[in-house]
Amino acid sequence: MPILKEIQDIHQEMTNWRHQLHEYPETAFEEVRTSDFVAEKLNEFGIEVSRGLAKTGVIGSLKNGDGGALGLRADMDALDIEEQTNLPFKSKVTGKMHACGHDGHTTMLLGAAKYLAATKRFKGTIQFIFQPAEEMAGGGGVMVQEGLFDQFPVDSVYGMHNWPNMAAGKISIRPGQGMASAALFEIIVTGVGCHAAAPHQGIDPIVTGSAIVEALQTISSRTTNPIEGIVVSVTQFHAGEADNVIPDQAILRGTARSFAVESEKILEPLIRRVAAGVASAHGATIELNYDHRYPVLVNEPVSSDVALKVATEVVGEEAIDVAYPPTMASEDFAFMLNEVPGCFVRLGSKLAGETSHPLHSAHYKFNDDVLPIGASFWAQLAETVLK
Repeated sequence: MPILKEIQDIHQEMTNWRHQLHEYPETAFEEVRTSDFVAEKLNEFGIEVSRGLAKTGVIGSLKNGDGGALGLRADMDALDIEEQTNLPFKSKVTGKMHACGHDGHTTMLLGAAKYLAATKRFKGTIQFIFQPAEEMAGGGGVMVQEGLFDQFPVDSVYGMHNWPNMAAGKISIRPGQGMASAALFEIIVTGVGCHAAAPHQGIDPIVTGSAIVEALQTISSRTTNPIEGIVVSVTQFHAGEADNVIPDQAILRGTARSFAVESEKILEPLIRRVAAGVASAHGATIELNYDHRYPVLVNEPVSSDVALKVATEVVGEEAIDVAYPPTMASEDFAFMLNEVPGCFVRLGSKLAGETSHPLHSAHYKFNDDVLPIGASFWAQLAETVLK
């Protein structure tokens, strides 16, 4: 793989950065130590630093003559997971872990920034966007709302995510819809509490809630077009405190996802209709709280072609996978793509010789071997777009 020599030469340095970030994970809008680290490195590279967007966001602006403007984005936040690895640099923060590889994403963009600041083989402006709170907190949307592209205008913007179930060094790029929308919902089922020995004297919200869980599955299997890719998952069920009491309420929580912008809009009324109908049949009532989080992520075709060309130069045609299926996972980079043309790239990071645990696993390990691949992709993308 033709990794840039200047980036290959700093592979160990990037690895050290990544391990430092991994030891001190920070979650949504609390990435103070992480953003300080990023800002310090950018300053060392001679890149202008701006801070404060979305509380802990960092923007590095690098200009070299007149030309276009390009945005490159990496996420910085971790997850509320207790790490279960044996790594010598495992998390030192109880209950928090970089279980999605954002420490690697941040490192790869920093590596590219160091190279581009030193070589300046481009004409125009690069905005290095280090974003907080990607994990269901919508930090990308907050940055956009607070004027990201008004203050730091770009002609196109690109993002990247490591993919541990794809061979290391492979790159997947898909024009069009690539990741699903995401919403969170809460259904409060209200019945009538009573003695568990006399259920006929009340209205059981647990039985009603159980029926609602089953009925919600008919939305994707019988109510909407299966081609649109809809998933409705109940992930929490809370009810009662005593063994001999049927409670007044049960609370269901979960997530709804879709690949189609049109079906994204109809999911809330469908969930309401199904839940209310089932509850009514049982004599209970429901209250629905629905929170639209992330829109569908759509890769713009021209930007996708540019990314594909660069990726092919970096890893070779045999390592490009344009047929890799889209995922029902979601990404708040979608907010940026709704504002500016661009593309989201998946970089294979499967570990060699050991189990490669999935994203969001307490056993997940980022593959440091892909650091120079990702950094080289960013660097050559900038040199290609800003010739």
